[in-house]
Amino acid sequence: MSNVNVRSTVGSGVGESWARRILLTVSSADSFPECLVYAIEREFPSIAVEQATSLEAACATFEHPVCLILVDTEFLDRIGDHAADLMRFHSAAPVVLVQHDSRAPVSVQEVFDSKIVRSVLPMDLKLDVWLSVIRLVLRGGEYFPLAMFQSHAKGFSDKAPDVGRALQATSSDGGFDEMGELTEREFQILEMVARGLQNKIIAAALRLSEHTVKIHLHNIITKLGAHNRTEAAAIFHDRKGMFLNDMERARPPRLSQSSL
Repeated sequence: MSNVNVRSTVGSGVGESWARRILLTVSSADSFPECLVYAIEREFPSIAVEQATSLEAACATFEHPVCLILVDTEFLDRIGDHAADLMRFHSAAPVVLVQHDSRAPVSVQEVFDSKIVRSVLPMDLKLDVWLSVIRLVLRGGEYFPLAMFQSHAKGFSDKAPDVGRALQATSSDGGFDEMGELTEREFQILEMVARGLQNKIIAAALRLSEHTVKIHLHNIITKLGAHNRTEAAAIFHDRKGMFLNDMERARPPRLSQSSL
């Protein structure tokens, strides 16, 4: 039994020659209802929807070029293993991670570790908005839900007091003074830049304007003596280990059970 199913619902027959491009869904269950398939094919008449039940099945040649791949979050931990094959078979098709439960935001780190996911698409958007995101991605754009970065930013902001103490300790100890000159906000932005996040995504996550992020980044580059954001990120990665050691020393000692 084939692991790939043609799910075209528009037109006079299944898999007919008018379908010049394919939107491929990858899900072990029937996560994309027929009504959604119908809406996609009605909105984009040159596209037919096909379903693969595994990443292995998606790594294959289809009758028509694949223009977009929607991958269920169930495969997030395995998609990196198939990234090279997906790119080889479908070099022109962006990979979009489909999130069925927006109450459990996808980890920013997991998405970037996948090395191939270019957007994250929640399934609980209004249909017209959902289709607009599909159109955006087909045209080369990217989409990430704000909640995904808010949880990331919250996790970092929870560490802000420790970051501040470590910055002070690092500066007073005479170690890499230029890092000690960064404010907590600047260090927060530098950390996100070092993860490869774009200015617009950083701005959305921190609820700042993109212009404000650019100003912070300019100040960061100046303080570090770098020439651009890439060099600033390299400095961060190079010195992150030293910084984290200083941050640990800056934290107050924990009480042992015997002292309680």
